[in-house]
Amino acid sequence: MMVEIKAEDAFQQAIAQDKVVVVKFFTTWCPDCHRIDPFMPDVEEAYKEKLTFVEVNRDTLPELSQSLEIMGIPSFVAFQNGKELIRFVSKLAKSREEIEQFLDRAIQVSEALKQA
Repeated sequence: MMVEIKAEDAFQQAIAQDKVVVVKFFTTWCPDCHRIDPFMPDVEEAYKEKLTFVEVNRDTLPELSQSLEIMGIPSFVAFQNGKELIRFVSKLAKSREEIEQFLDRAIQVSEALKQA
């Protein structure tokens, strides 16, 4: 189960890891957020060796969401060592396949950076 980050300092700590951290931005009132809920635990399980997942309610941390320019929800942003690697931010509904493609890409970007 994803840990919900409820404070900005906790967010900064979470994304500072050497492991890739994928942040899911959501709200309680967003229908597309609820649409991905049934399959997200399976996705987390499949990627748990390579990725850490946390979630942020955009309504709980509006300033943070604004500073990161999170407009559409649900949105996914991958971080490593405190820096953004890649994001999947759009107003469109997101399928499991699209989310998994994004996660694969985040892993690729991370590995490419390590070799650089």
